[in-house]
Amino acid sequence: MTPEDVLKSPRLDALQEDLVAGNVAALNAFWEEVAQQGTPLIEPLEGDDQHFLVTFLWRGGDESGDVVVNFTLAGQGSGSEALHHLPGTDIWHISYRVRNDTRDSYQFSVSGTTLTDPLNPRTHVFPGDDGNRTKGWESSVLELPQAPPQPWTASRSGVPAGQVTLHRVPSDILGDERRVWVYAPSDYNPDGGPYSLLLLLDGWFFVHVVPAPTILDNLIADGLIPPLVAVLVGSVFDKTRSRDLNCYPPFVDFLTGELIPWVRQNYHITVDPALTGIGGASSGGLGAAYAGLRQPGLFGNVLALSGWFVWKPDDDEAYEWLARQYVTSPRLPLRFYLDAGRYDALAPSPEAPTLLVTVRHMRDVLLAKGYPVHYAEYSGGHNPMNWQGTLADGLLALLGKGKGDKD
Repeated sequence: MTPEDVLKSPRLDALQEDLVAGNVAALNAFWEEVAQQGTPLIEPLEGDDQHFLVTFLWRGGDESGDVVVNFTLAGQGSGSEALHHLPGTDIWHISYRVRNDTRDSYQFSVSGTTLTDPLNPRTHVFPGDDGNRTKGWESSVLELPQAPPQPWTASRSGVPAGQVTLHRVPSDILGDERRVWVYAPSDYNPDGGPYSLLLLLDGWFFVHVVPAPTILDNLIADGLIPPLVAVLVGSVFDKTRSRDLNCYPPFVDFLTGELIPWVRQNYHITVDPALTGIGGASSGGLGAAYAGLRQPGLFGNVLALSGWFVWKPDDDEAYEWLARQYVTSPRLPLRFYLDAGRYDALAPSPEAPTLLVTVRHMRDVLLAKGYPVHYAEYSGGHNPMNWQGTLADGLLALLGKGKGDKD
């Protein structure tokens, strides 16, 4: 930001006036106030009921060195921006104009060390994956008053939990094996059904970060979706992920030629594509939409949370390869749920379109071809805190009671 672009917190302005007037006790009083109400500071904007002024605070003197916030709106898409030091105090600060329905996470970097906000008790943990010997991380949470509710993400007393079982499924096509978590509803009966089928890519993510089993338990218990079997395959930390999910034909062949037949041998699932969905987030959303294009006779529903539709093959000059394949292919018997964050400015290079732009473009392509598309945008970035709510929205849109009818 240039100096004239810097937003100013009225609370900090008032504090500075007190200090200039000689009220040295005002600084300690300010920190006591902040400790009680928590951070970031949330202040109204005069004449604007759609946004708040959000001020991130760090406490430390000149010795703190460089203090940076890592936040969706920071740096106009770069994801990080230096805080300003309030002279004569131990206050570091930066303010943003943020929609009042925003939910997101942030971290501080102080002299190169990444930290959560010590004055914000709300945190979000992205755990490590023991199966890949990778470490996780923790972030602080920003949730403004109008952020949409997420009523199905927490376990409820009295709602029976489905069973989640980890398997390792070998693949001759891929030449290795994949971890596969299978969710069966609490009242699963192998002689009942057949059950609807949901396949989620980056399965580890939907077990340990976005709580898909709990979400399914609650939606089923509320009678909003039929009991279903969910197959969650792979991990965001798999070494082959970027290959598998980026429109890789052998991976789709594995899903349809090896994994689904294995599931059919072990669980009583439907053969009706209208009752079968495939989904994922980010590259998983791209991979799901590609699998739908390749196998519409198996997958009738595609759920893409912030799909990475900017992707192109290395030898292709133009981005958004998959959208072009949908343009040139005949309309297929598919239904879609797509979403994206209004603040999602991710892009693989400076000249590439952002994720939000490419998801909107994919929506427009599908609608122009006559596909049924449920599209949503939320106020946030590329963040699982939002996807744990929109996953439920997508399931309701595609597999909710009465939604499996063919269009």
